[in-house]
Amino acid sequence: MNQFPRKVRIQQMTSTTLNLVVAACNNRGIGIDGRLPWRLRKDMDFFKKITTETEDPEKRNAVIMGRKTWFSIPEKFRPLKDRINIVLSKEMKEIENGVYLSRGLNEALDLVEDQDLPSKIEHVYIIGGSSVYKEAMTGPYKCRLYLTRIMADFECDTFLPDIDEKVFQKIENPVNVPSGIHSENGINFQFEVYDKVQT
Repeated sequence: MNQFPRKVRIQQMTSTTLNLVVAACNNRGIGIDGRLPWRLRKDMDFFKKITTETEDPEKRNAVIMGRKTWFSIPEKFRPLKDRINIVLSKEMKEIENGVYLSRGLNEALDLVEDQDLPSKIEHVYIIGGSSVYKEAMTGPYKCRLYLTRIMADFECDTFLPDIDEKVFQKIENPVNVPSGIHSENGINFQFEVYDKVQT
């Protein structure tokens, strides 16, 4: 008896585009010991801009993250300012006021789409970690991937899943995404955008 309602929820979830924002180096590494192995001010500024700015001044963007990503953010910056923060965890029982706690991505999207949040949210961004990226990339979701490609080698213990070129198609950078190769602290990097091909 529960199968039909579940199918309805899955159909509803695919109506929300999940915008994945991630920086990865040559080996697809995205972090080590709960932190970024590089420090690139331009990438940090891009992350803040794209996850914060909205066309409708009455709305904000939602950022969805796993528990480890939440705790990797320095405490003085938690929750991320001017964004609706949603943390995914099956273990955490409580969280700071103003932050939403969900047991998983599906539950977070139910929250985004079915309660009072739809009128307050303009875009939804996935900001980590690896398992949340993987679920979004391989699940029945519309996705856009904003990838900062770090053209260097770093030791990492957390990795971005493979970007299947049959599933994700690279597109021309939108106007809000810088083009070309950038250099900072001796590191070259570029911003790339991919859209998930709908089958």
